[in-house]
Parts: sequence; C-alpha cells; structure tokens
Amino acid sequence: MTPLDILRAYDPDQRTLLSEHTASPLRIEEGDRVGIVLFNLGGPSSLEEVEPFLYNLLMDPAVLDLPVGGRLRHWMAKSVAYLRAETLRGRYEMIGGGSPLTRLAREQAKALQGHLNDRYDEPTGVEFRTYPAMRYWHPSHEDAAAQMAADDIDKIVLLPSFPQYSTATTGSALARWQGLGDADERATWPTTVVPEYAANPKYVQALSERIDEALQRFPRGVQDEVVLVFSAHDTPFRARNEQEDPFCCLVHSTVAQVMRHRNQDRPFHTAFQSMIGPSGWLTPSTQDTITTLADQGHQSVLVAPVTFVTDHLNTSYELDIEMRAGAEEHGIDHFEVTAGLNTHPLFIEALSEATIAQLDLPMDVNQLRLGGDGRSQTYPLRPLRQLPRHNMKRHAAQCPNCGRTTGARKWALPERSAEPEVSPDRPASQSEAPLGPASESRPREDS
Repeated sequence: MTPLDILRAYDPDQRTLLSEHTASPLRIEEGDRVGIVLFNLGGPSSLEEVEPFLYNLLMDPAVLDLPVGGRLRHWMAKSVAYLRAETLRGRYEMIGGGSPLTRLAREQAKALQGHLNDRYDEPTGVEFRTYPAMRYWHPSHEDAAAQMAADDIDKIVLLPSFPQYSTATTGSALARWQGLGDADERATWPTTVVPEYAANPKYVQALSERIDEALQRFPRGVQDEVVLVFSAHDTPFRARNEQEDPFCCLVHSTVAQVMRHRNQDRPFHTAFQSMIGPSGWLTPSTQDTITTLADQGHQSVLVAPVTFVTDHLNTSYELDIEMRAGAEEHGIDHFEVTAGLNTHPLFIEALSEATIAQLDLPMDVNQLRLGGDGRSQTYPLRPLRQLPRHNMKRHAAQCPNCGRTTGARKWALPERSAEPEVSPDRPASQSEAPLGPASESRPREDS
C-alpha cells in the first residue's frame, strides 16, 4: 500500500485502538513455525533516503493530525519533505550519514530469534523466526509479510519495539498491518499482539543498567550529584484525549519502576520530546526541563531515553548533540545521554517474555526459565491481559498529564517487604526543589 492508500483507509476511531486487534493468547501446536513481526519506525540509511522517509512519516495521520486529506495532504507532505530534507540531511550527516535504527532493529530481531530458539525450540517442538517491519521505511510491513509467506509461517505474534503503547507508534503500526489485510495485500495468519511491556522487570533492569553505565562517564566527585531526566517521545494531544491513549501513564509507570529498582537513589524528572505539527504536546519538554535544572544550579545531568529502544536521530542528534550544546550554554558542566538498549541481553529477554506470554505452548514454559539472571523465578509468565495494572493512586498522585490512575501491567507478584511506590517525579527520599511551571514544548520537525 502507498502512503496515500493508507491515508484513504485510515479510520481514527477504529484502526489505531488496541481493542480492534486480538490480544488473546494464541494456541501453538508442536511443529508450528511462529513468526514474530518486530514493529519499528525505520529510518533512512543514507542521505538520499531522507526525503522519501520524511514524506512517509508526514503522511501518517496517527502522527501528524491535519484537517486535510487525500491528494491535498499528499501535496503538503511532498512539499514539506522537500523543504525540510536539507536540514535533516545535515543532522543525519552528523551522526554518521544515516540512521542506525534499521541496522540495530535487524540485530535485535536476530538476537531475539536466537534467544527464543535456544530456550524454547527443542523442548516445545516449535520454531521461531523474527521479521523486522518498519512503519516508514524498509524492510516494510509488506516485506515482512512476503518473507513469512515464503517461510511457511503458521502463526504470528505482532511485537512492537515500543514498550509503551501509543496510537502514534504501536497503534499506527497495527493500523497499517490491518490495512494490508483488508486490501488483500498480505496473507492472513492466526495472530496475537503484544500490547505493551512498559513495566517488564527485565526491561526495567536493562534501563537501570544503561543508567549505571552512563554514570561512570561522570567525574567520580560529581556522580552523587547527577540528576536524572527520563526523556520520552511525545504523542498528539487529540490522540491522548479523544482515543484515551494510555501512553503518558505507561511512561510514568516505567519511570516509577526504574527508580523503585534503583531504590530512589537520586532526584529525577520525566520529560517529553515533541514530535511534529501544531498539536498540543505532553509537558514538560525535555529541553525546558534541562534549562530549568540549569537555572536551579544543577551542573550534572544524565538524560535517559525511556521509550526509545535503539539509538537513532532522536537520541544521537537531538539529545546527544543539540541538547548537550544547550545544556552547556546554560552552565551545565557535566551532561551525558545513556546508550540505547539495542541488543542489551536483558532487553532481548524482555522481548522474549512479552512474546512467550502471549503464546499457549505445548508445555509449561515457566519450567524453562530457570537460570539466567535469576529473576525469572520471581514471576511466572501469564497472558498479558490477565496481568493486573499498577495503580497510579499508590503514587500519591494521578498521571500528571491526563489525570488517569491506571498504569502499566504488573508482571511480578507483589512483595510484602517492598517499599510503597512513590510519585515518579517527586521521590520521597529526595528533597529536590520542584521544577517551575511547565512550558509548551516546541514542535519537532523530524522523526
């Protein structure tokens, strides 16, 4: 399907809501070949690909909500992509001449396939194969579907590389996948979908380990003074409100679990990098948060991308180059950005758990999860829809952006000795002065 075809088939009330797609566990028989479609955004691998990639992005109504459609939107997207391409090519040139995202996504898929087959193939009699599927570039959803048909896949799992569900990421990918099926442009398979894994303990631990790695880059004498800023991508205001997008609640759930894992070891804040277009955005923005911290006298800041699972333009340029320069101008002497999760072994295990939890395999897979990092024994895998959710009321505050109180799915059973959860941005063990009034973030012009 062309971007114009996708636009014409788009229904904001039906296509991007997770309820329109099956989240039930999928029955797997011995001898089945299971395909895992690993959704991601994609990115231009060369400077010549920047303009067509940007056009595809601008044509997605789940990302850029415009009051026009059809050929008028096509013309506008073409024009804006042409006008902005030169600026974006300069940014991509500064990070190596293209986005590393697709390469890293392929590496993640390869690592996940190896992990699934090493652990579950022989005892269950099931073979697993993974297929990266980029929303805005190659390999496309069509490419993944064609390869699965050639590989005689029997059943599939739709697995987003977005731990926190959003209509602008997971929802958009599901909409395109569904659109291909409606247009008979791909085969059909028995399917299940992973809705989110925002509080998976191994994803949380992987984020925490990336933070520990980055802290080592600070001078020893200032490591205890470092303030954490968790930076998440944004979602359009309309999607969050009219479709009850849970994204902001899931982000705050992830941050709360990371800081709980770290025993609230330092002050922290949650901020958002806005995307594109004139819509209202989640606040505070990452840039405003860093500026405010500088104004308050903080001189050591570590930014942790919390929703980006690979290094790409948003992290390697916007955070590590652009915001680093701004931080230094405002007097922050020590500024670092954590590396993407990429193929961190714990993150690959988190993807594996999210996949296996949605499959009813020929044997009890929890018997196969012993060993490893030792944490698998603390929580059994269950279908995600059966997991309870973190209650935001326990944080002494509702989600600061939408006011709702339902957080991410809770993977681990509660521990009696565990300390009560605290408000994500106001850790009880810290006496950090609150940030000033949040200002509206500036529009993003790239992906």
